[in-house]
Amino acid sequence: MIIASIDIGTNTVLLLIAELDSHTRNIIPLHNEYRMPRIGQGTKQTGIINNERLTLLNNVLKEYKSIINTYKCDKVILTGTNAFRMARNTNDIIKEIKKSFNYNLKVISGEDEAEYAYFGAISNLDNPDNSLVIDIGGSSTEIIYGEGYNILYKNSLQLGSVSGTEQFLKHSPPLKIEIENFSVKINKLFSTFDKTMIPKKVIAIAGTATTLACMKMGLQEFEENKVDKSLISIQDIRHIIGELTSVNSKGILDKFGPVINGREDIIFAGALILQQFMEHFGIANIIVSTRGIRYGAIAKYLENSI
Repeated sequence: MIIASIDIGTNTVLLLIAELDSHTRNIIPLHNEYRMPRIGQGTKQTGIINNERLTLLNNVLKEYKSIINTYKCDKVILTGTNAFRMARNTNDIIKEIKKSFNYNLKVISGEDEAEYAYFGAISNLDNPDNSLVIDIGGSSTEIIYGEGYNILYKNSLQLGSVSGTEQFLKHSPPLKIEIENFSVKINKLFSTFDKTMIPKKVIAIAGTATTLACMKMGLQEFEENKVDKSLISIQDIRHIIGELTSVNSKGILDKFGPVINGREDIIFAGALILQQFMEHFGIANIIVSTRGIRYGAIAKYLENSI
């Protein structure tokens, strides 16, 4: 069975086309695409996803539909996350996507998003036992802990790379007081977690983590085979944070190249969330996974089909 999974996030719209083995639960990727229309930009302030962003989303979905048709996919799954949970015009968008593309957009809850992220992250691990997954998105951060496919704890925090930037980091480069206020907010959210819950195996997914991995390795373009299952240490994060602190968005793009294009103004916020997470819980290293919600949506579909 060939299945297409589209993850429409606050920042990104990701397409995965995969072959699905219903017996082994293996998700074999055939094609991946990445676009960054940032549909959630300004949504927290206005309460809607605006027409300019919806036009960009529509263009991405047109492009993706052409790719999906080429692969003759048997099933297409669309998953929407926090931007749609915040927006008042979500029902109208769902209807428009159905009318234009005949796709059913499913907007999942924060807890379901955490579950999808976890299932996606562990889907290609040899030993997924005692794993914790952190998914730093544009407007929320998901934390999930489990034993294999048994989730023991999950939580969705209302703070991400876009919302953190919009709320706290008004200048580029950010002012010292802005960084301090943002750090206080991050630590306040993480302080509700039981530190004894954190296992030795911590997996970070989504754009912040994969971009930081590319920055660490000096990759100008994203190379999935090098990024997936790579390690980032707390020293790596501190070093990158130090480099970003005194540079504006243009300087960040000039320094790190095309791999950071479209994320140069929000990578500092995402990196700071990850740094504070690692320091708060005493985590020395994280595993970076290129898998996430789009893989988890397929795993969930498989589970419901059995």
